[in-house]
Amino acid sequence: MKIYKTRNGILIEENQQGYLITDKDWDTFILRENLLQELKHEIPFLTPVHNKEWLVQNALLPPIGKQEIWASGVTYFRSKQARMEESEKSGGATFYDMVYEAERPELFFKATAARTVGSGDYVNIRKDSTWNVPEPELTLFVSPRAKIVGYTIGNDMSSRSIEGENPLYLPQAKVYERCAGLGPCIYLTDEPLSKDTLIEIQILRQQKVVFEGKTTLRQIKRSFEELVEYLYRECSFPYGCFLMTGTSIVPPSDFTLQSQDEIRIGIEHIGTLVNFVA
Repeated sequence: MKIYKTRNGILIEENQQGYLITDKDWDTFILRENLLQELKHEIPFLTPVHNKEWLVQNALLPPIGKQEIWASGVTYFRSKQARMEESEKSGGATFYDMVYEAERPELFFKATAARTVGSGDYVNIRKDSTWNVPEPELTLFVSPRAKIVGYTIGNDMSSRSIEGENPLYLPQAKVYERCAGLGPCIYLTDEPLSKDTLIEIQILRQQKVVFEGKTTLRQIKRSFEELVEYLYRECSFPYGCFLMTGTSIVPPSDFTLQSQDEIRIGIEHIGTLVNFVA
């Protein structure tokens, strides 16, 4: 089951059929206990949306309300390699190697709802950065009680030239206006995602593919439960939170985003998050 936040209300998609709810607050809706089970009971009493273009017509918003977005770093081997490459000149390369092997994961604050955009919207690249990339990430929606409720797609925009200059510049490399893409929906399921779940990215420039890559969840080193447990150790999230789980798809060092590039991130079962570069 998928739930979408739209300009016209909350859309529920089940078995390719849409149902529109217009009288519910987003945060109240998604923070219900046993959300998936409750929705399964309610769907037979909802009015279906019959127009085949129901999803397009309802103008998607990022599926976030009062939640924060946090992120995990160096959870994939390829991410460790890339971070070591970008930080080699600054002498910070060994930090990433140590984090990859350490018991404690790297967790950092990424964005508020105000700095987050949905599918079809524009992300930014910093004007003071010379090397900018998107990072496609499976993103967890976690309840206030640290329960993984659902999954969405995250685009963790990163200014690698700034982070590579000094690891202490990580907040500036990661947090700025329109620094995160999220969506298109929250995917609810009773079962954990398969390790073979496919993550793909395409970057198009003037309608031509200039970078593409794919991976699976099998490549991630840490469990989602481990990441959530560390995040919630000394932080409370009364509205829940979103947690990006890291990436293993990293463009080569000679690639950087340009204005008007199109970023397409697809994850099996969830859908495709599409962002454009402002």
